[in-house]
Amino acid sequence: MNKDALDQWLARLFERDRRATAKLISWVEDDIQRAYIMRSVLKETGKQMVVGITGPPGAGKSSLVEALTTLYRSNNERVGIVAVDPSSPYSGGAILGDRIRMQAHGTDRDVFIRSMGTRGHLGGVTRSTSDILRILEGGGYGRLLLETVGVGQSELEIMQMADTVVVVLNPGTGDGIQAIKAGIMEVADVFVINKADLPGAERMKGDIEMMLNLSCDGLGWRPPVVLTSVTNGTGVETLFEKIEAHQTYMKTSGLRDERCKHRLRKQVWRHWEDKLQATFEDVWETAQQKLGDIEKEDPYEVAAALWAERFKGG
Repeated sequence: MNKDALDQWLARLFERDRRATAKLISWVEDDIQRAYIMRSVLKETGKQMVVGITGPPGAGKSSLVEALTTLYRSNNERVGIVAVDPSSPYSGGAILGDRIRMQAHGTDRDVFIRSMGTRGHLGGVTRSTSDILRILEGGGYGRLLLETVGVGQSELEIMQMADTVVVVLNPGTGDGIQAIKAGIMEVADVFVINKADLPGAERMKGDIEMMLNLSCDGLGWRPPVVLTSVTNGTGVETLFEKIEAHQTYMKTSGLRDERCKHRLRKQVWRHWEDKLQATFEDVWETAQQKLGDIEKEDPYEVAAALWAERFKGG
């Protein structure tokens, strides 16, 4: 696609054209003129903060996203949602269930929901997620919500993309202390105990508060613990207030700038990874012709030799 046509689509994006938003997201996902598109988008974006919603599968993340969206829309704010679902290890496809769950906002022209598969990428998000959030911002969506795949202890990449991380848990899913030990607990800016109408909610809140007493020094932000029940319609406004308070804290303390620098470093490294992977494939294809019995080769020796050959004189 030529640059003039792309510029027309970009101009339509900044004029809040939904079709242009969808087109540009698809092209970025498919790596079509991605660098050119994102250079143009990033010049005009970066002001809006991202709220990340994460937690174990079945915690009610999608229901909370829908409830928050309803609250934002009642204030006449436009909402962009990126919902990441796991991909099939066989077909690479994904059951994009969040579009099914969020039917209440499916016809709202001021809500843009983009469901996407991880495509095998760890971290609860995909490689294109950060770019898609900025395209949504460029399209005029002032509230940006990122819902991840249910994550485990090693999959914490959401922290690098979200300014406020909301960790959603449920009562009755095991010992509260065990849940707190999971790696995702360390990234929380706000804790939510959803389905708080179930038995054990207050006990889980007490467990989390106890761990916060041990880990927080009282000098910075102390993650609040919010009880919510989407079924009963309780706690969502309190969650909204805590998110707003954290975002204000991030701006006034300078931590948002610090997190942005860390995010830039990770994004640059990801692009390096892509380039290194492509370089390795080229080098490896040539190297296989020279290698004899591959099973007998020492991978450490081969790696050192290929690196020296490829980057000699560097």
